[in-house]
Amino acid sequence: MSHQNSIRRCAWAGSDPLYLDYHDREWGVPVHDEQLLFEFLILEGAQAGLSWITILKKREAYRDAFARFNPATVAAFDAADVARLLANPGIVRNRLKVESAISNARAFLAIQEEFGSFGTYLWAFVDGRPLRNFWADSLEVPASTTLSDSLSRDLKRRGFRFVGSTICYAFMQAVGMVNDHTSDCFRWRELGGGEAG
Repeated sequence: MSHQNSIRRCAWAGSDPLYLDYHDREWGVPVHDEQLLFEFLILEGAQAGLSWITILKKREAYRDAFARFNPATVAAFDAADVARLLANPGIVRNRLKVESAISNARAFLAIQEEFGSFGTYLWAFVDGRPLRNFWADSLEVPASTTLSDSLSRDLKRRGFRFVGSTICYAFMQAVGMVNDHTSDCFRWRELGGGEAG
């Protein structure tokens, strides 16, 4: 058995190298970079109704199509940009998702203006520190929580779309607001799962 295969991971990571790399390097790592937060917000919305591996495979095309996820640039996209995006086979060509990415960029900028950064706004929901869960099995991990309900409600109130509670919880997991690696996964402890508190 190779070293790569002997490592214990969350069951959902499977065997696809792209998925394994995402699980091992990104998922659950606390993110404070504004552009990366915006990227995850848009990608999680694009994923609605699809598998995450589908989005991961399109991630580079998304970065190219959406100006490397610069929120100010995306906020300035117009009808011609929407047409360009809907003609791009590298991304999910869903008009509602494309248009929501643009309107979400504008709402993202408004939060930056109000709070100084989107990260300041976002991390306040968990008092600035990742929540550490203890799940023995991936089947125990919830699809949403009262906290993701609250985040979803507030984002919607601020004009965001494709930010239902399930999408918000997936976003929270991805950007490390919550450590939902299972307790037997090597990343759980690396991301603070074994610490008291």
